Amino acid sequence: MMSRQLASKWLKTETLLKYPAAAAHIPRTVAFNAPNLRQMLRTYGMVYVKPIVGAGGYGVIRVSAHGGVYRYKYKRTTRSYSSYKRMYRSLLRVKAKRKYLIQQGIHLATIHGRAVDYRVKVVKTERGWTFRSMVGRWARRGLCVTNLSRGGTMLNGRTALKHSLPHVSTVRKRREMRSLTLTCTQIMESRFPGIGELGFDYGLDYSGKIWILEVNTRPQ
Repeated sequence: MMSRQLASKWLKTETLLKYPAAAAHIPRTVAFNAPNLRQMLRTYGMVYVKPIVGAGGYGVIRVSAHGGVYRYKYKRTTRSYSSYKRMYRSLLRVKAKRKYLIQQGIHLATIHGRAVDYRVKVVKTERGWTFRSMVGRWARRGLCVTNLSRGGTMLNGRTALKHSLPHVSTVRKRREMRSLTLTCTQIMESRFPGIGELGFDYGLDYSGKIWILEVNTRPQ
C-alpha cells in the first residue's frame, strides 16, 4: 500500500505547532521575506533559510549577523556584507526560484567542529508503528547540512550522542527521542490519515535539548 506523501515543510510544521508537547521542540519558523529575515537575525543571530518543498538539503542556506557583518553560507561558499540590503539582494540571486521559510538557527552539538543531527525512522505495520532506525548524520567538513546526499557520514546513534554530548546520558536522550517520535507520529497520523512511514530529523544543542528540524513522509 502506498504511503501518503506531504511535501510542504510549512504544512507539517503548522500541524505540530498546534500541540504543546511537540511545539516546545520546534525552532521558530516564519515565512521568508526581507523584514522577517532582518527580525529573525536580530533575535537569533543565525537562521536557516529553507525551501518549503525540498529534500536532501537542497537549497538550504545559513544566514548570520554579528558585529554589523551579515553572512550567508550556501554549499561551500560564504559571502560577507557590511549592509543587510546588499546581503539580501545577493541572497535572492543565489536561492532557488521557489518559496522559502526561515527557521531559527540551532547551534548543534558537533564532533570535531562538524555538526551532527539524527534521523529517526518509523513505519506502520500490522502491529502498529515500529521503529526502523535511529542514526546520526555527521556533516561533511565545510558544509552546514548533514544530509548523506551532500556528503554527510552516517553514524551509529549511540556513537554520535556519546562523542557529541559526552556530558549527557546517551540512554536518556535515546529514550527522549523515541518518546517524542511516538508523540509526533500520533499527531501526524490523526491529521493526515494514510501516512505509512515517517522520518524525523532531530538536532541536539549543547545543552542536550532536542529540536525537531524536519519531518519527512518519504524518508531515505
